[in-house]
Amino acid sequence: MQAGAEIARRVWRAAQLRRLPLWIAGALPWLVIRSAPGLIAWSAFCAWDWALLRRRVAIEWSAWLDGAVPEMEDSSALLAHAPTPVAQLQQRRLLERLDAALSRQQLRAIARGRVTAGLRWLLGSVVAAAAIWFATAPTQQRGVPAPGAAPDSPAAPAIAQLLVRSTPPAYTGVAPAESAPQDLQVPEQTVLSWCLKAPAGGLETIELSTGQKLAPGRECARWTATESVFWRWRGKRYTVKVIPDQAPEITVTAPTRMVQELPESATGATMGVQVRDDYRIVRATLHMTLARGSGENVRFTDREMPIPASASPKRRDWARNWSLAELGMEPGDELYFFVRAVDNAARPHMVQSPTYTLRLPAPPEEAEEESAAMPMLVKPQSLRSQRQIIIDTEQLVADMRSTKMSEQAVLERSQKIASDQGALRRRYGQFLGEESSLFADGDDDHDDHGGGGEGGGGAQDILHQYGHAHDEAENATLFDEETKKVLRRALMAMWDAEKALRALTPKVALPPEHKALEAIKQLQQAERVYLHKTAFAPPPIKEEKRMTGDMIGAASYRRAQGGAERRVPEDIGLLVAALSGDGALPALWTRGAHDWVRTHLQDDAQRLAAQGAIQDVADGCLPCRPVLRAWLRQGAGQGQVLLQARPVVETPFTRAWREGNKP
Repeated sequence: MQAGAEIARRVWRAAQLRRLPLWIAGALPWLVIRSAPGLIAWSAFCAWDWALLRRRVAIEWSAWLDGAVPEMEDSSALLAHAPTPVAQLQQRRLLERLDAALSRQQLRAIARGRVTAGLRWLLGSVVAAAAIWFATAPTQQRGVPAPGAAPDSPAAPAIAQLLVRSTPPAYTGVAPAESAPQDLQVPEQTVLSWCLKAPAGGLETIELSTGQKLAPGRECARWTATESVFWRWRGKRYTVKVIPDQAPEITVTAPTRMVQELPESATGATMGVQVRDDYRIVRATLHMTLARGSGENVRFTDREMPIPASASPKRRDWARNWSLAELGMEPGDELYFFVRAVDNAARPHMVQSPTYTLRLPAPPEEAEEESAAMPMLVKPQSLRSQRQIIIDTEQLVADMRSTKMSEQAVLERSQKIASDQGALRRRYGQFLGEESSLFADGDDDHDDHGGGGEGGGGAQDILHQYGHAHDEAENATLFDEETKKVLRRALMAMWDAEKALRALTPKVALPPEHKALEAIKQLQQAERVYLHKTAFAPPPIKEEKRMTGDMIGAASYRRAQGGAERRVPEDIGLLVAALSGDGALPALWTRGAHDWVRTHLQDDAQRLAAQGAIQDVADGCLPCRPVLRAWLRQGAGQGQVLLQARPVVETPFTRAWREGNKP
């Protein structure tokens, strides 16, 4: 029984919503002509119609459901009353499928099919209201001259109506619009026009928040939207929010990593690109560079191809599975590619994606055969930089977090990065005489670092004969001590990073890697910066002015102490001081305030609020002065702290002397 009452209530609610527009719309004509008897009569009709509809729904709601919802199986009446066990079983089945079969949209559709909109009653209400208005309204309101009135008496002046027209740039594809004064949201460089339908005799003025004033008359006033502003007409403000043209957005969906190393058995590579723009993409191209060879024998081949357009001009989705033959890649090659896109703005935006790398490693046996077959072509050793080692380590840490890597894969990649770190450490260690390694990454050039000898006299000869000096005199004086300290700090950081990588903890290796990079940068700057140190050279003394007492032209060589930087112009400072009270403000203060706000407040909401405060103060609002003063002070930002030296040096002796002479 409760389920049936709930369904009947839902059907009744849908029927009321169907009839509600008639009840509201029928009352509007009586409200317009201000007829109380007509409004009372219509209210009585609505009450009668409501009761009639209520009775109809209470009787016919089950038939409505059976005719519109096949899932009810012509058993909707059982929801209200199920006398037999079979009927109760059917009732439970209907309740189980009720929520899925009877949605809110379906109830509204049932109400539209069973309950009419009542347009005949609405038309009758409108006709009756019009007839009563024509019968009772004064003749002057219907355009008929009153008895005794002059036929050529002047009509009352019409109230000017303002229309706002927005004409966006043609490249946006947005259609021009025309509306009454309201808040607008337009693209950048949209031309706004304010037009008066019936210009009055007085001067109509539109005030922009930038301080500009427009006077629409017989000709429309125009303004090009370059920034978000608000404008005021007849004391009311309306906001115009400008939407800047955005540059295209490029997303490379495949590969997912910046540096993708292909397996040796790979036969192809996948590239995927998504380009988005707010209006239209004019051109999108894929640039590929193939690098082949190693060392100094590297050859580069460039290639460019357009990305085809999609169904929508605002986006381009492209993906392709390349074969290695199409890319021209062979074992040992690297392919670099990036995407470049241009939109259709008046000043087109050109953006470029980061460069992605595809590596196809060479088989180890081929590398050995190449080095054995061409012993004369000795190639210089290619060392990875410290920045590349940091990038590889960060990528390894990210892959360990995002994907489930096997222990063997983590071991191989971590050991490979550790080997690169060790090679780079030994390269920098040569400047301090290091030639050994904690881990056997390479062969040492010396098997015996000096044997011992009996007797102190022959120790130096044995060292020169069988060993070598790691810190020779020439090497020791090649760098100064400060440079050696920085170099030792870099080597110690590299040692720590290499040990962490060998221990399969790449995350622990990142801080010492960054520390080593910072030390290397300091070394590079120390090598490239040269400062010429000279003593102070006073200006030459003019012999003809000696002992004459003439001080003209004898400028002092003492430097003037630096003063505080002036953050606020003088006119803004005077305005801020004047806003603290109720007195008169400086002349032409609005121009300086508008320029200051436009320059120093970049946020649209803050700039519009400050410009509104300027208008309020210009209108004579005294409580608005502190608000404008706060906005002007906020535009000044945070001042700098300037340390000033005392002009007179005070020593303990002078202080004691001054205190002793006090009466």
